Amino acid sequence: MVDVSKWPLFCLLSTEELAMVRQACVFGTSANEAIYITHGNEVFALGLNCSSCLGTGDSLSTIVPKKLDFLRGKKVVSLSYGSGPHIVLATEDGQIFAWGHNGYSQLGNGNTNQGLSPVLVTANLQNKKVKEVSCGSHHSMALTQDGEVFAWGYNNCGQIGSGSTANQPYPRKVTSCLQGKTAVGITCGQTSSMALVDNGEVYGWGYNGNGQLGIGNNGNQLTPCRLAALQGMCIQQVVSGYGHCLALTDEGLLYAWGANTYGQLGTGNKTNNLSPVQIMADKERIVEVAACHSTHTSAAKTQSGQVYMWGQCRSQSIVLPHLTHFTNTDDVFACFATPSVMWRLMSMEHDDFLTVSEALRKEFDSPETADLKFSVDGKCIHVHKAVLKIRCEHFRSMFRSQWTEDQQDVIEIGQFSYPVYRSFLQFLYTDTVDLPPEDAIGLLDLATSYCENRLKRLCQQIIKRGITVENAFTLLSAAIRYDAEDLEEFCFRFCVNHLTQVTQTGAFWQVDGAMLKEFISRASRCGAFKN
Repeated sequence: MVDVSKWPLFCLLSTEELAMVRQACVFGTSANEAIYITHGNEVFALGLNCSSCLGTGDSLSTIVPKKLDFLRGKKVVSLSYGSGPHIVLATEDGQIFAWGHNGYSQLGNGNTNQGLSPVLVTANLQNKKVKEVSCGSHHSMALTQDGEVFAWGYNNCGQIGSGSTANQPYPRKVTSCLQGKTAVGITCGQTSSMALVDNGEVYGWGYNGNGQLGIGNNGNQLTPCRLAALQGMCIQQVVSGYGHCLALTDEGLLYAWGANTYGQLGTGNKTNNLSPVQIMADKERIVEVAACHSTHTSAAKTQSGQVYMWGQCRSQSIVLPHLTHFTNTDDVFACFATPSVMWRLMSMEHDDFLTVSEALRKEFDSPETADLKFSVDGKCIHVHKAVLKIRCEHFRSMFRSQWTEDQQDVIEIGQFSYPVYRSFLQFLYTDTVDLPPEDAIGLLDLATSYCENRLKRLCQQIIKRGITVENAFTLLSAAIRYDAEDLEEFCFRFCVNHLTQVTQTGAFWQVDGAMLKEFISRASRCGAFKN
């Protein structure tokens, strides 16, 4: 499952807000802007807001997500961004909205005024339903449901495909070699454009200085040109990087061409390729490829779920596909791309599948599946013998030997309180502890008795984080009693640092005389009573 919090901006969201995210996109020259859509189809934006790219109606940055009311209730099916940045998105009903940088009319509204808020793009698209959008540096493309391609914006290299280099202020249908063909996919490099048609052919136009059009030369093309080198292959997916392209065939073969300064073609060198060259031929079938016009990073996923990355990865040039520990290509861009943008509008997998850890967490104290009960303070806690045996040596011994408990359906616990014992059992299912410092003392006692060293360390952390003047001496007493030397030293230092207040608490005077005498003696040796 994709973890959106791997992108630093999303660390600003609460757990509850993260759970509401259905789709997300991180973009910008420093990956400092983000847009996300909730399960309720509400659109939010946060970040630096360069060129008013957040669509919030102003140019102010924000670390608090702001709702884009204009898009409320509209289900987003495609979203892309430029380098300005500008944003173009398509909704389920086929409409296009755009905002942000507009110096080259890349918003398609006929002017060059910056777009502070989302505006509907309608020119030349009446009665057309758009299903996909893609942005280059300062130009935009749209793919309609009937397979037509429209382009607009910056056209200095012919990336609009109009036959000239004049900027295009409104969406214009791309024709020439695409006339009569049904496109099924589009992608943009910085100043180049690509289209995939339903018979598996690929067409490219625009800037070609690094061979990113894959046509065998490095001359710019003002109209679409077919990639003849891919003749006879049925391409299923094409993606564009800053100046390179990757194409995946229906047989799972991967081809790359264009710029290779950072090894982004994965050929083992840094030489540009003017025509497609096969890579990863020795690997298993490829099922997905990834690239983004604002990075020089490439990624691919194989049939068995292995994820490879190459190109510019954290400022290193990786010239051959490198096997990672990631489970999806999105994580490559989160952790290694420069900037760490998203290469696509990312969708969260919110299905019914549970990981092992999630399933264990869910089944803790579940009467439906449990085969054992603990009774503590008259309350029952439902557990599973197998889990306890796997997770705890104490229970492994209990259920493996001739202990009387091994034959019981209900085990009585009298040594520990209900909150403490329940927290202990829950820890065995979740690896976490959620207790106030005062109860953590009892759990520390249990952890010591059961020789659970990791739990003991967690309890000490809870106590350290929750220490106050009021409870400091109680916690110090517990640390001494349970032989937690590190915790004892921490609590002692806290008491000494706040000596006047601590000595005025009830806990200080309720402690037994021997311990009180030892504390005063030790504090004196530390100079606590010197004027």
